[in-house]
Amino acid sequence: MIWAESGRPFQPNMSWQGMRVTVVGLAREGTAVARFLAARGAEVIATDMKPAEALAGALSMLRPFPICYALGGHPDWVLEADIIFVSPGVPRTIPLLVEAVRRGIRLSSETELFFSLCPAPIIGITGSSGKTTTTTLVGEILRAAGERTWVGGNIGDPLLNYLDEIGPDDRVVMELSSFQLEHLRVSPHIAAVLNITPNHLDRHESMEAYISAKRQIVAHQGAGDMAVFGWDDPAARRLGEEYTAGQALWFSGSEPRRPGTWVEQGAVLLEMAGPAQRICELADIRLRGAHNLLNVLAACAIAGAAGAPANAMRTAIRSFQGVPHRLEMVREWNGVQFVNDSIATSPERSMAALRSFDEPIILLAGGRDKHLPWEEWADLVLRKARGVILFGEAAGLIERALQRAFERAKESGCQCRLTPENVRPAVTLERAVQIASEMAEPGDVVLLSPGGTSYDAYTDFVERGEHFRKLVKML
Repeated sequence: MIWAESGRPFQPNMSWQGMRVTVVGLAREGTAVARFLAARGAEVIATDMKPAEALAGALSMLRPFPICYALGGHPDWVLEADIIFVSPGVPRTIPLLVEAVRRGIRLSSETELFFSLCPAPIIGITGSSGKTTTTTLVGEILRAAGERTWVGGNIGDPLLNYLDEIGPDDRVVMELSSFQLEHLRVSPHIAAVLNITPNHLDRHESMEAYISAKRQIVAHQGAGDMAVFGWDDPAARRLGEEYTAGQALWFSGSEPRRPGTWVEQGAVLLEMAGPAQRICELADIRLRGAHNLLNVLAACAIAGAAGAPANAMRTAIRSFQGVPHRLEMVREWNGVQFVNDSIATSPERSMAALRSFDEPIILLAGGRDKHLPWEEWADLVLRKARGVILFGEAAGLIERALQRAFERAKESGCQCRLTPENVRPAVTLERAVQIASEMAEPGDVVLLSPGGTSYDAYTDFVERGEHFRKLVKML
């Protein structure tokens, strides 16, 4: 049960008939809330800054319902509501919502609504990176264990759309972003914080505010709850040591952690209440990169907390090939591997991808900057990449970061694989792929791992990744 700002909970049997509801933002979650509440008799107003022609998909889904729209802006009259549901992509600092708070109107979200109404126990997973891969793998493990499992949250369709089908004996696994967590007033029974590194500082006012948002996933736990933390990540470790009232479990790629998971003698080990179990050999893991090993360790710790047996973990890990747009092999062409890592919307994520390859890399980098530091990324690129092709809004900013890295390397005498001549401008992703195909040699990896968001040219990282796939397959 969730207590919102008014102090009243959403009850599974509460009546929405005649309640005045405003939904701000018609992306996936806003559309799901509008449909869910309109179907239950609420008087729904939906408002979005985008005009109607840019919201054709959402409006088509909502056509059967008597919803009032305010599109292309947020007029004051949409504040004539008992409650306002805010989509994760909408900052609560916009004037409309600041005024709503001043008037004492209750603000909520699709995540809060689902948490309060879901009859099944929820596993919630957050982190700056690895959330989707870990969440998906936990879902596969629970299914391998014979559990009826629902996976959603920040991935896939909003689970609110399937609420009527979810039973009390089912399992629900949710990826939760900082935007979904920052105003949440309940924590899941099993929570996980994989890691916390600088991200979304274009939205959160500071790193402290970003960490505070992530903390909500464990802040409301009780003694009967469990939480899994990445021991190797200082910020995640601190949350585990200082901010949860539940039982803390750990995963580590560097040392044994009990209770939890770790690597020993070429295998993944898990220890919960009894002796350590050998889950699988490292050779069984089909995902590339040290970061993905940590994702597997996290998934085993989370699934172990949920009671999944070792054989289900082993079965799922051996068959799991990863999630699209995350170090996804698109094609080998003329002896060159083309890899789609469009999910890398921060320098930190791009660095994890770079470390996953020993082969010479032609890196496609750019997009829109999130006000994150590029220095460490640039130093690594000089050592790992044979060529860099820059596209999108952040191209100039990234080029300057690389120039400074070249200066640092010259002063320190560091050996670089990259030369200034092999840093090329491209403007668009289409041109970047063309230049990469001309520059690459047999044995190279052409890696789309941008380090910036896609919003300068695409709806999201998925659309960017799909475009990359299409361009590569056309070569």
